[in-house]
Amino acid sequence: MKKDQLLTRRAALLAGAGAVGAAATAGVLTAVTGEGPARPTAPAAGAQAARRPPKASAYRLQPLTGYAPPRAAPRRVLVRGEPLLRVSGRGRTMVLTFDDGPDPRYTPAILDVLAEYEVRAMFFVCGEMIAGGREMVARMAEEGHVVGNHTWSHPLLTGLTRRQIRSQMERTSDAVEEACGERPEWFRAPYGAWNRAALRIGAALGMEPLGWTLDTLDWTTPGVRSIVRRVERGAAPGVVVLSHDAGGDRSQSVRALRRYLPELLDSGYHVTVPRRPGT
Repeated sequence: MKKDQLLTRRAALLAGAGAVGAAATAGVLTAVTGEGPARPTAPAAGAQAARRPPKASAYRLQPLTGYAPPRAAPRRVLVRGEPLLRVSGRGRTMVLTFDDGPDPRYTPAILDVLAEYEVRAMFFVCGEMIAGGREMVARMAEEGHVVGNHTWSHPLLTGLTRRQIRSQMERTSDAVEEACGERPEWFRAPYGAWNRAALRIGAALGMEPLGWTLDTLDWTTPGVRSIVRRVERGAAPGVVVLSHDAGGDRSQSVRALRRYLPELLDSGYHVTVPRRPGT
């Protein structure tokens, strides 16, 4: 074969290879965009330019609908297997907690006693009670108390679906935020009835579960002396005391607080609110 024939055949082979490559590229773009092959563009000059990927506009690429950049990996949520029952702290630290409020008859009186002795406490409020007591919830936060989540209507969580549990918690957190500007960081299950779903959902909503160490049984209205005696006998470092500021006649709870709080302070107890674990 003559030299000029060899050169002609080689050129034809190279041209064919280029055509195959262009067809393959067009086929890939068709699969992505659903459009036909695009018009070829002139190759860029220089070796460096040749390594650059072609501009999307050259192939008439359309934006992918429904696409969003990948989200950052969510922060891992700690789900406890059971609620916290005691608190840690230096010396003789105790925590007072009040459930089921706010109530216009008893909550202000309890807040007044706490303010008199410059003591902070925790109030686990029910969402349905906040509608008529937003100013009391705002006062709790302003005076340094912790406002916790005690569900919307105080149901037995172990008898609810996951969706219902989440609704009970989430609606209450929304109501607390509207009242005082911050979402609750602590949660307590009504009746102390916890299950895995409540612990998981509470954690997902950014709340730590808190039970109690000492139940004053004030909800049974046993008498002021009985309530005071239970607190005095059960007092110890790390103890979490359960009382109520709503859900019935809580006048005994108020009068008992006036008696046992100064006695705890005189005995050297530091009555305060806990920090979230890890803070």
